[in-house]
Amino acid sequence: MVTSIRVILGIIGCAVCMLLYSAPILTFKRVIKEASVGEFSCIPYILTLFSCLTYSWYGFPIVSSGWKNLTVFLISSIGVIFEISFIGIYLWFAPREKKKLVILIVSLFLAIFGMTILISCFIIHTHHIRKVFVGSIGVLSAMLMYSSPLVAVKQVVRTRSVEFMPFYLSLFSFLTSLIWMVYGLLGRDPYITLPNCVGCATGILQLVVYCIYSRSKERPKMQNNMGNDMEVATSCKDTTEHKP
Repeated sequence: MVTSIRVILGIIGCAVCMLLYSAPILTFKRVIKEASVGEFSCIPYILTLFSCLTYSWYGFPIVSSGWKNLTVFLISSIGVIFEISFIGIYLWFAPREKKKLVILIVSLFLAIFGMTILISCFIIHTHHIRKVFVGSIGVLSAMLMYSSPLVAVKQVVRTRSVEFMPFYLSLFSFLTSLIWMVYGLLGRDPYITLPNCVGCATGILQLVVYCIYSRSKERPKMQNNMGNDMEVATSCKDTTEHKP
């Protein structure tokens, strides 16, 4: 019974995650249209990529002992495809200095991920220790990723305008984290439960801030430019991103 509920929650979680993963598409359409990345940072997308890579490996049978976390593997793998696409578009339109920085950071995280695979495959020989090792790195990567919404929250408080943090995306972020948190609890998996507890807290914070400032009639203190749009998409996405 518990296993069936967990599978259903995993499927629902995947569906909601897909909505969040696709959130930045409109933002990058604008980047393509204007042929410029403006002032927005690619760091949140890189952090999300690292988290998706880590959890796709975490859900793989070598680490999770069979396909116990198949849904985690599937949605994280889809997330990898989305994030690579977004980062690729960013690199195409970014100036040379930003390209160098992004390539450097991406290379660093890919090296860390590669070392994680090598250590878990050739040095660690039991599923339990592999799960602890990869799961711990996954929790760290998810914590970094879940810091993204704080950018949008700060923007809303500073400008007293919720236009920088759409309600439905904040709601979906909260629901996604809630679903994956319950998924982790049913499977007694702290490496899925813990980061999504943080995601739930972040989602609640966004909703509370939205409720407080949605009634504010004061005009924003700054114009809505591309940088703001990007911050919105970043914050909403991946709280994701997340996802497990």
